Amino acid sequence: MAKIKLITSREILNAKGQPTLETAVVLADGAIGIASVPSGTSVGKYEAYELRDNDPKRYNGNGVLTAISNVEKIIAPVLVGIEANGQQEIDKRLIEMDGTKAKTKYGANAILSVSMAVAKAAARSMSLPLFLYLREYIKNSTTTLKIPIPCFNLINGGKHGEGNLDFQEFLVIPASSKKFPESLELGANVYSALKKIIQTNNLSSLVGLEGGFSPKLATNVDALLLLKQAIEQSNLRMGFDMFIGLDSASDNFFDDGKYKIEDRSSDLSSKDMVSFYVMVNNDYHLLYLEDGLAQDDWSGWQELSTQMSQQTIIIGDDLTATNPFRLQEAIAKKAITGIVIKPNQIGTVIEALAVSEMARQGGLKIIVSHRSGETNDDFIADFAVAVSADYVKFGAPARGERVAKYNRLLQIENQLRSLQVK
Repeated sequence: MAKIKLITSREILNAKGQPTLETAVVLADGAIGIASVPSGTSVGKYEAYELRDNDPKRYNGNGVLTAISNVEKIIAPVLVGIEANGQQEIDKRLIEMDGTKAKTKYGANAILSVSMAVAKAAARSMSLPLFLYLREYIKNSTTTLKIPIPCFNLINGGKHGEGNLDFQEFLVIPASSKKFPESLELGANVYSALKKIIQTNNLSSLVGLEGGFSPKLATNVDALLLLKQAIEQSNLRMGFDMFIGLDSASDNFFDDGKYKIEDRSSDLSSKDMVSFYVMVNNDYHLLYLEDGLAQDDWSGWQELSTQMSQQTIIIGDDLTATNPFRLQEAIAKKAITGIVIKPNQIGTVIEALAVSEMARQGGLKIIVSHRSGETNDDFIADFAVAVSADYVKFGAPARGERVAKYNRLLQIENQLRSLQVK
């Protein structure tokens, strides 16, 4: 196996027009891995730390030159000369070098850019698809390789949209019986139908950060009704061919122990919020409910799971933050039945793989997700296949940085088919 010869990094722009890192790892045999890291907009307080320059003269303080310097001047000298296929050892070194719980010393963005680029370079050197290379680091890799079910974010609310919707993502999810190419086609068809419905109602068809539409509506339930209409106009059966899901990102409308949403004139307690979701579920049969309650509202999460987990996957994102300790607590309290995995919430590839495996052993559904501030890097698609994720969230079937991931899954599906033929 080839050793690491060179590590360089540079500043590029993400989908929000903000800087991020693109790091290249060059091996002695000429193999190169290039990785860029995404950033979130709705960021939970338990996530690893994204290092920004905070220099108001550059990119409104969002520059990443300090993180780049950490890659090239501190991390690179330690890793050059190490065998690239030792991902566990490399990531362990990165974690130990930083030495902080949330990777605040060098920045999780700096560390993850190196971790991802090393994995890409090693896979290329070994002439392996990235998903098969990553799979070698999963202890219990007996699960069948498959393409996860896509969750299409067709209406963007909260911090991801420009409308007045409280909930952040209104999702449509194809039935598990459908092959990925058909699922992608159905998602695109519903997206197109939704655009026509929005325009017919004289609403804005401008899109939000994740490619979904961002109309101004009176209530959150109004957005669900639009999704239902779009599904029906696509000649699909809701609850059979296509399902509906929600990412509430409820910390954004939680304050002083109360929830405030457009659908209700008065503030809601945790119990009231759970009752609201139960009512919505009666009408729309939610398959998927993510971050329905605030990230420290444990009793609310337990109540939600008790009330709805028989019919709906109750999913932690800000709650769990791809963090093994938060995940352990959520499992112990029976607060969730699914978890969102985002490598940049924890900061290295190996840690993200480990949390995925821990979730699977805990009997949870695994949802691998992009971030709102994405790049064209499609690493996350390979990662999702490697961990045998049940679902992926890559946004709407629109915008280049979202479509790059869906297109990579199409490519992987072809590769899996050829592997089966052999």
